[in-house]
Amino acid sequence: MSDQVVEFIFYLVPVGSLLALFYALYLYFFVSKQEPGTEKMQEISNYVREGAKAYLSRQYKGVGVFFAVMFVILTAISFMDYLPKVVPLAFLTGGLFSALAGFFGMMTATKANARTAWAASKSLNSGLQVAFKSGAVMGLVVVGLGLLDLSIWFLILKYVLNRPIAEITATMLNFGMGASSMALFARVGGGIFTKAADVGADLVGKVEAGIPEDDPRNPAVIADNVGDNVGDVAGMGADLYESYVGSIVATSALAVAAGLGLRGVMVPMIMAVVGVLASIIGTWFVRSEEKAEQKVLLRALRKGTYISAVIVAVVSYPLIGMVLGWEHIGVFGAVLAGLLAGVIIGALTEYYTSANYKPTKEVAETALTGPATVIIGGLSVGMLSTFLPVLVVTIAILISYFVAGRGDFSMGLFGIAISAVGMLSTLGITLATDAYGPVADNAGGIAEMAGLGKEVRNRTDALDSLGNTTAATGKGFAIGSAALTALALIASFTEKVQFESLELINKLTEADGVVPQWLEEASKLNNFLDLTNPQVLVGLLVGAMLPFLFCAMTMKAVGRAAQSIVVEVRRQFKEIAGLMEGKAKADYASCVDICTKSAQKEMMLPALSAIAAPVIVGLLVGVKGVAGLLAGATASGFVLAVMMANAGGSWDNAKKYIEEGNHGGKGSDAHKAAVVGDTVGDPFKDTSGPSLNILIKLVSMVSVVFATFILQNALFK
Repeated sequence: MSDQVVEFIFYLVPVGSLLALFYALYLYFFVSKQEPGTEKMQEISNYVREGAKAYLSRQYKGVGVFFAVMFVILTAISFMDYLPKVVPLAFLTGGLFSALAGFFGMMTATKANARTAWAASKSLNSGLQVAFKSGAVMGLVVVGLGLLDLSIWFLILKYVLNRPIAEITATMLNFGMGASSMALFARVGGGIFTKAADVGADLVGKVEAGIPEDDPRNPAVIADNVGDNVGDVAGMGADLYESYVGSIVATSALAVAAGLGLRGVMVPMIMAVVGVLASIIGTWFVRSEEKAEQKVLLRALRKGTYISAVIVAVVSYPLIGMVLGWEHIGVFGAVLAGLLAGVIIGALTEYYTSANYKPTKEVAETALTGPATVIIGGLSVGMLSTFLPVLVVTIAILISYFVAGRGDFSMGLFGIAISAVGMLSTLGITLATDAYGPVADNAGGIAEMAGLGKEVRNRTDALDSLGNTTAATGKGFAIGSAALTALALIASFTEKVQFESLELINKLTEADGVVPQWLEEASKLNNFLDLTNPQVLVGLLVGAMLPFLFCAMTMKAVGRAAQSIVVEVRRQFKEIAGLMEGKAKADYASCVDICTKSAQKEMMLPALSAIAAPVIVGLLVGVKGVAGLLAGATASGFVLAVMMANAGGSWDNAKKYIEEGNHGGKGSDAHKAAVVGDTVGDPFKDTSGPSLNILIKLVSMVSVVFATFILQNALFK
């Protein structure tokens, strides 16, 4: 295939992005046309929608200040010739598109909640269709906007500015920092909001007052529903947007380093287009029977995701052979390894978190002896659950490296990166099954608050229970993809440092200058992770500590915000006459406002620490220290994220298992103990754990952007 044909093929990328966005628009109109239910249901849905909009409005104003400051800093650095002049603009567009992905998904989800509840009053499949299609809007908007951003910058850099392909990929790699920064603010802020509301509502409502979940008498119930949307929809959308874009741009940069040129750059982009088509086709196969059993519903969602994965696998083989040449067909093995790893990690997450399996049933059984044993049981499940996912990722890395590289180091790195693209290629439908969860959860809450019949509540409970499983598997998928993407970004960092070092050596040589030893060492990749080097060891230890410091800050933030909600809910129960008897209305707005203010205040320090850490370490101990930091943060962050997400998911589903009538059912001592476990697990699985995905990618992105600056200005070279 000639280079001219390859260039022509590129135009499929913007076409694919527009296809994803138009299909998302079609699904949005489908959701909008569904009946919104009774007047009471519409009123509750509007409370949630307005609360979510108010939160995002305040969040974007605060984050806008950060982006303005970073734009000035990056502009100043670019004028010092440490960065290309277009990088500050690319940083802004990365953040803008990431924010838009979360915003559009959230607006659809808040419109779909009441419509899902009303559709469930007709049939289980109707409720499933509305919830899933609203989630598909999120998934397709993420991939559509991601490909659109990539397309715009590629066209500008290649055909307007006439930059060489190596400079194009290096510049595109930089705009991932904007997406990662926005994702971290969205994830941390949304996670603090949702878990502060959830913990406060559960501790006072369920444990102290003994009222059901989603009871309209609970003042924090609307804030809880708002939190589901700003955390698990807007936050997750921004999170996976930056994973998706980051994997593609890192793979493109490594393709150039491997000598594959434009052909190598095109492979991850065209694979992403194939993934868009596969995801759209997969959505057509999500159908359910009327049995309200989780296995039936789960089978319906799996059918769509598995069909999409098979389509990508089948199409990727001839695509790679024709674009890269059949001598590089080993790259297909790396793609397949990534796809399979994603599926297996999702299945493992389900095993450790679903009440259908032994681990979570055992956690539920520990509730018979009190909250302490529930905490011990959940933590042990979380820790145990790290073994197999780590094993799967390591096997995928080794397979990808050897089948793609065949002895060539640079091709092996490209293979690891392309496996991350393979894992994320079906993100359009994978994220749909994840974003489905909060919609189903909100639908159940609205059905409860609006007083719909028992049959409707049974259906929404079935949808909600499935949502817990898909949300858990979605988090597992996000963590696995984050690990592979972070590895690709670490490789990109080392490649960039080597390239910049060689450029400096050439300039000094031409000017008859003396080439310092530290610069010669920086130009050799095999020196970067030498554990006998104190710079590397310092970076490694700091990097391994960073995820724990980050989690400590986010957990304490949730605790402080939750305390404010507990005080407010207790106040309203005490001071609003007739509230507990159902004769008066709770002040929902005050809880939403408290959560919003707390989230905005508490999210800044954890997010800024992630951005500052690689720059500070780099300026103090040099690029080798940064390489150690990235390795340490990726290793400990990946394992800690798996542990926290799965422990939290197991506690959550153990509580729901008891609520189904097991071990005494609702109101029993076992149930109260399980609620405590779920309360501890909430910030594990919805705040700190998911945010670690972004942390390990953001530190890599920041390191890539500031690589040249650190290389030349470090105190200890």
